[in-house]
Amino acid sequence: MLFEIVVFAYMNGIYSSRGIEKACKTDIRFMWILQNEPAPDHSTFARFQDEKLTGVMEHLFYQLTDKLEQLNEITYQNIFVDGTKIEANANRYTFVWAKAVQKNLDKLNVRIEKELPEITAKYGLNTETTLDQVIDFMSGYVHMSGIEFVSGKGRHKTQLQKDCEKLLEYRERIEKYTNSLTLCGKRKSYSKTDTDATFMRMKEDHMRNGQLKPGYNAQIGVESEYIVGVGLFPNPTDTTTLIPFLERIQTGCGHKYQNIIADAGYASEENYTYLEQQQQQAYIKPSDYEIHKKRNFKNNIYRIENLVYDEENDYFLCPNAKRLNYAYDSKRKSENGYETVKKNYICEDCSGCLHREKCFKGQYENRKISLSQTMARQKREAAERIMTKEGILLRMNRSIQVEGAFGVLKQDYSFRRFLTRGKRKTETQFFLLAFAFNIQKLWNRTNSGRYNKSLFEKLIA
Repeated sequence: MLFEIVVFAYMNGIYSSRGIEKACKTDIRFMWILQNEPAPDHSTFARFQDEKLTGVMEHLFYQLTDKLEQLNEITYQNIFVDGTKIEANANRYTFVWAKAVQKNLDKLNVRIEKELPEITAKYGLNTETTLDQVIDFMSGYVHMSGIEFVSGKGRHKTQLQKDCEKLLEYRERIEKYTNSLTLCGKRKSYSKTDTDATFMRMKEDHMRNGQLKPGYNAQIGVESEYIVGVGLFPNPTDTTTLIPFLERIQTGCGHKYQNIIADAGYASEENYTYLEQQQQQAYIKPSDYEIHKKRNFKNNIYRIENLVYDEENDYFLCPNAKRLNYAYDSKRKSENGYETVKKNYICEDCSGCLHREKCFKGQYENRKISLSQTMARQKREAAERIMTKEGILLRMNRSIQVEGAFGVLKQDYSFRRFLTRGKRKTETQFFLLAFAFNIQKLWNRTNSGRYNKSLFEKLIA
């Protein structure tokens, strides 16, 4: 009964436990669900969400998607993926920046390296003694000698006490900075009131000054207008979220989607390669797709894409008919460990070239270009794929279905800020919101005659 009430409250845009308690006392629909039972206290709803639903809400969510599959509403054919930033339940000015912490830690280590030898020499210790060893020695000496430290106005501290307090303060600061860097991990920042939240730029920037707010990168996957997958990520960019997000959906529902449709924010060699290995079709627009359609791009004879390439002999030909011969490979690893290999080509001779100023601006005497042949092939295939009849239909449905789902959640449901803290509880709330969304969507599709229709057809005049 509590679960029914909470889901129905989310369907009606009521998210706080006090708001749900009030609805149970004043709204006849909630009274009908209660069946003459007394209205639960707000703390009951809060404990139910934090303690009972946390850890099982994801399983309940995928039970609902299984039911939608039984109703032939979901076929695991096409999944539309997109993300948005949602503000965390954290104070806006509690930021901790990894660069600032690392800078302070480095400064402190330099200060300790300078002052510690002086203190060790003062007390007859080896100059190579570490900070912890010096503190242990001095603490033991104070304890064995029965020396009492003083504090307060008018009481003078001995040099021993001053040195002990200074070293203890250094150790506390080192522990504080180290813990902060551990909490940050690969992130650049976190909030003190919700350490799982990362500071990101939000679209709801009322001051229009690019203010950073603590939040989560909320990813959803949509099929047939239903949300079939949910995930919260700390990184503000979408590129590195696609692979773990798809793997989580596959683990939860036990099915692999055939077609993955997403916008240009997910285009990367790592993502394209992963989908090729999984034998999934990637309908992901290349990041430079729109640029390629412009006239100034096509007429720019100096761009790598417009240079003449001899595939048999592996060299490019510049506008001055000079060869750019293959020189070496360069490798780069992503955050997830994927290795990108780029081939580097260098022009045989750029001296006295009339195209020098327009051709390139670099520190090298001869022009140097680098490109990933794998990525170039994947971009070409992706561009061809999204321009097919099926690709155009799926791209149109992506903008309708997944962006429409975010429009309902953020505008119609007025869900723009999480009410819980910590990724585990916050993700539970987001799964609960998606669960309520799917129940409402099933009702709407049944009444509007869209039952068992997965895609919107393209209207032709």
